Formats: sequence, C-alpha cells, structure tokens
Amino acid sequence: MVRITETVLRDAHQSLAATRMRTEDMLPIVAKLDEVGFYSLEAWGGATFDTCIRYLNEDPWERLRKIKGAAKKTPIQMLLRGQNLVGYRHYADDVVEEFVRLAAKNGIDIFRVFDAVNDIRNMEVPIRAAKKAEKHVQGTISYTLSPVHSNDRFVEMGRQLAAMECDSICIKDMAGLIGPKDAAELVSRLKKEVGLPVDLHCHCTNGIAPMSYYAGVQSGVDILDTAISPFGFGTSQPATETIVGALMGSEYDTGLDLKLLAEIAEYFWKVKEKYQGVIDPILERVDVNVLVYQIPGGMLSNLVSQLKQQNAMNKYDAVLKEVPVVRRELGYPPLVTPTSQIVGTQAVFNVVLGERYKVIPKEVKDYVKGLYGRAPGPIDPEVQKKVIGDEQPVTARPGDLLAPEMGEVRKKVDAMGLSKVSDEDYVTYALYPSVAELFLKGEIKPEVLKPRAAASLPSKLGPNAQKFLVELDGKVMEMRIEAVGGAPR
Repeated sequence: MVRITETVLRDAHQSLAATRMRTEDMLPIVAKLDEVGFYSLEAWGGATFDTCIRYLNEDPWERLRKIKGAAKKTPIQMLLRGQNLVGYRHYADDVVEEFVRLAAKNGIDIFRVFDAVNDIRNMEVPIRAAKKAEKHVQGTISYTLSPVHSNDRFVEMGRQLAAMECDSICIKDMAGLIGPKDAAELVSRLKKEVGLPVDLHCHCTNGIAPMSYYAGVQSGVDILDTAISPFGFGTSQPATETIVGALMGSEYDTGLDLKLLAEIAEYFWKVKEKYQGVIDPILERVDVNVLVYQIPGGMLSNLVSQLKQQNAMNKYDAVLKEVPVVRRELGYPPLVTPTSQIVGTQAVFNVVLGERYKVIPKEVKDYVKGLYGRAPGPIDPEVQKKVIGDEQPVTARPGDLLAPEMGEVRKKVDAMGLSKVSDEDYVTYALYPSVAELFLKGEIKPEVLKPRAAASLPSKLGPNAQKFLVELDGKVMEMRIEAVGGAPR
C-alpha cells in the first residue's frame, strides 16, 4: 500500500498560483480532505508564511490553527528551509528553536526539513528542535542533476539524516528532474541502505513525474506527494486522482476513494477560477526545457509573474538560458529557496543590465563567502574573485556565526506600542522585519485579485524595469527576490 500526501493547501497553489490561495478558500474543504485518509496534508511553510503577511493581510499562525482545528484525523505537514526557516537568510539558532516550538504548538505534526545546498549542518538545529517537540521529522534531500551530484551522494546524505534521528526521508525533486531509472535506483537504495520510510516529491514540469512515481512505487516508495487535479500537473505535482486511479487494484493500491476525491476536485475547480489572474498558462504546460534550466515550479511561476509586472517578458528566454550558467559558476547549488533566488537574481541582473556580474547582490556575495553553507561543487575562481575579491570563504557552520536575535527582536516589537503581542508575532517580525512591522500595525492591504491574464508574450522592456532591478537599497533581499520570484518555493 502506498500512502499519499496532498499538497493543494501549500505546494500546489504555490507552484501554479504564486501562493495566493486565501485561508477562506481552504477552510470549507478541510473537513472533507480530512475524510480521505491521506498520509498528511501539506498546508504550511514554504512561501505561504511570506505571502500571507505580504499580499493577503492574513496571519499565517491563525491559518495553521484553523486548518488544524478542521482536520481532526490527518497530520498537518509543513516545509521548513532548514536554518532559513520560511525566509531567505539564515536565522540565529534561538529564532530557529522558537519558530519550531511555536509551529509544533500551533498544529504542525510533520516537519519536512531541507537545506538548499544539502549542507547537513544547516538542518541540525531545526531537526533537533522538532524532535524535542516530539514531532515527526522528514529529513529531506534536495534532488538535482549536475556533475557533482549523484545517487551515491544522496544515499550518503540519507544515512546522515538517519543518524540525526529523522523519522523518514523525502526525495524533494522541486524542478521535476528525476527520471524513472534514477527514481527506482535512489528509492531502492534508500530503503535498503538507510532503512527509513521514503517519500517521493516531484513536480510535473517536464511531464515525467508520473512515470518516475510508478518506478518509485515498484522500488518500495512509501509515500507520494500529489495535488488534487485542478491544481495538479504543470509545475505542480501529479494529480491525486491520476495516481490513485493508476494504482487502484494493484498491490500498491492507496485505498483512497475516487468519488470523494472527485467531490474535492469539483470544489477546487471553482476555487481555481478565482485565481485565474495569477495563473499563467505557461505554468500548466509541459516544458522539457526544465531538464536544461532546472528551474523549480515555484520559482518559474513567480519569475513569470514578476517579469510580466515589470513588462520585461522579452527577457524571459535569455534569463532561462543564463540561470544554468550562473548555477555552474556558483558550484551547482540545487535550485530551491533561497539558492534559486540567489542564482535567479544574478541571472536577471546579468541579462537585463547587459553585462555579467556588473551588479552583484549581497546575497550572492554571502553565498560565495560560505554564509549559506558549503557549495556542492567548486565555485568558478574568476567569479569568486569578482564577487569577494581576495576574501576567503568561511568553513564554519553558518549558524555558529550568528548572535542570538530574539532579545533584540522583542525590544523592537515592544517599542512599536502594539496593544497586544503574541510569541508568534515576535517570530513573524524576526523573519520579515520590514513587512511584519506593517502587518502587525494593520497597514497591509489585501492584494486585489484580477481577471485571468493573457498568456505571456515577449514585450518591450518597460521604463521602470531596469530601475527596479538595479535598486539595491530598501528591503534588500525581499526586493531582489521579488525581482525574480516574489514569494518563492
């Protein structure tokens, strides 16, 4: 029997609808989702936290509490970016510990913990904190293809995660790169050599994922991530009904009720209509070019959204081609938040400004310095020289270089003079100071949903686009992330 994790409340709409689904559209269906018998509901983490406060004027902690209150039987799962939590930089250990404590308190049962560069050191503190809270920890391998990555390397990482007392292993194929052969081999080896339950998480960007899922199933996979059909396929996961139907009657039968799934799908078809304005048709089609560009679904959806806002879609193809070049030069980091934004931002600057590395964001410098962890492969010496000069990269665990933050955070929030402040509010501010201050003061206005946009077509570079891209003051990473991906994966 294969178990199913349903992603519609998090990754599915993050991949197709720029993470814009509101809590009001989730709650009416949670009880029915809870009836299905899913292994878990992925409903929090990733970009949902940022999007809630930045665009929707929603408290992400309240969303979690409401979903947990409506799901009486099914575990609630979140995606946690290691020492980055749900943000775009490394946070001090005290912030990580407090975030995990509160996430567990408010309703998270399963913590899927990953690191963008697969540096185990960046996963130690959140894993330890989640275990302390007596929650299930799913240690995660960020799957990618490159000359420095291999199944041998991924299996060794699986062993390290098991040694850290993780309860299960997830193969996180965020860009839809794993083929059936590699899926079968990696799942089989993890089962035999690591001995923990294995979850396979793939995106359908190039259309291969259903075949890779079946290969994984035949090799002993325990859990598959799927998305109910209105928010399935494309840059999202394979459709839940498709996978359930394909396995029905076999030794791998999920035992889930297709009729009940059809009722849930009918609800989400109506919900999807509401968000057509942020769903670009390019995100719902098969794109084999992902095997070249390796851009994950969430990054691609928001890249399209932001380039359209800046009237710069004529640069889309050039940016796609530049991404793998920058990635190679930076030591082949997997393209997942925050490294997808780091690589993507540099690629956008290189293309739009017409000169490579003319502008180098602080985050690229920090990455090359080793402040995001150990690069998977060697960084191009010439690029390293351009980025940090003669400075030598650090070799310590990045978190060890950060002083405790929560004390100062509490002082700053208390100085805002709010009538009531919760422990969760302090953590929200620690994650996103500039946006959180506006949110906590009630100054964020919910984004207005627009009608369905036309398919993306090349257009003339707008007069504000270049100014937008070279603006280096203000929100720092937040603005640069928005330049290439808004609230990303």
